[in-house]
Amino acid sequence: MPLIDRWPWKPRPDYTRLLAALRRQGDSSYVPFLELFADPEVVAAFVGGEATHKPEQLLHRPAMEKAIEQKVHFWHRLGYDAIWQGSSLQMKYTKFEIGDTASLPRDRRQWMSEGQGPITNWGDFERYPWPTSADVNLDAIEYMARCLPEGMGIIAQISGGLEPVTWLMGYQTLGLALYDQPDLVEALFEKITEINVPLAQAMAQMERVIALWMGDDMGFRSSTLVSPEHLRRYVFPYQKKIAAIAHDQGMPFLLHSCGNLEAVMEDLIEDVGIDARHSFEDAIQPVERFTERYGKRVAVIGGVDVDLLARGNEEQVRRRTRQILEACAPSRAYLLGSGNSITNYVQPQNFLAMLDEGRRFNKL
Repeated sequence: MPLIDRWPWKPRPDYTRLLAALRRQGDSSYVPFLELFADPEVVAAFVGGEATHKPEQLLHRPAMEKAIEQKVHFWHRLGYDAIWQGSSLQMKYTKFEIGDTASLPRDRRQWMSEGQGPITNWGDFERYPWPTSADVNLDAIEYMARCLPEGMGIIAQISGGLEPVTWLMGYQTLGLALYDQPDLVEALFEKITEINVPLAQAMAQMERVIALWMGDDMGFRSSTLVSPEHLRRYVFPYQKKIAAIAHDQGMPFLLHSCGNLEAVMEDLIEDVGIDARHSFEDAIQPVERFTERYGKRVAVIGGVDVDLLARGNEEQVRRRTRQILEACAPSRAYLLGSGNSITNYVQPQNFLAMLDEGRRFNKL
């Protein structure tokens, strides 16, 4: 029996409840669920079938349609009102890989080179195979819109600015280039803007899209990855353009960013114009503390620590989830979810325990 069939939920999706919470006008007695994503291995384990996670697989129509159908069934059956989905636009990065030891493993686990990426100088920049608007494939969003049950919406995925530049140069190379080659750094951010602004404009007008959600990791445990001054110079102007596109269409702009962003939260709220913040880690800032400080100005997504979901037991997850709900739900701007995403090393029973506590809180 697929894991999802053990879940006693009768789906009644209504994305208007989710939008109300994102606009800080939610019901304090009802908290919507929202996640950035679940690894394909998790989706397959819950609904049955094989995991489709390699980008090149998704370029083939049958594989793409199967993956979308799996995702829709997974999120709908578990009681979600919206799904995060992006385009198939691909960039080439320098990656390393190793065998995967997760509880639901894939063949290999990959990560980006921190030292040196494919662009370290102007020659690399000129030779790089930059994608254009003609390379953008929105078939996955279009197909998802046709598959979605009534009441569900799509939150369109849009690339950040710092993440792709960091991956293109390598974090160490970028750190030096910010001082040694600022013109090259600026050109990279301009190129990312040139590629992604038209994409965001197109997605914001697509059927069933209700919000834009940017992923742009900008911090680590104690600070931002680059100085706040560099974020203000290079990153925030791009993010602000994407936020304006969402707002022009009357929809919220959500930001996912890992790390300690305390030094720039005022910039993100007042200048960039984010409507919701996602990615919380108890070792950095428990989600209750963030909600207490900023919950009247920005919606709050998630906060059940991934480390707890991966290594804790069911009762610990239930207890922590209840703590978060009791502290954050009164803000009317809280959406329940993990601190980051449902990775393939999260224990499935812990994920279900988190959702079940949310279901009980909502008296469903």
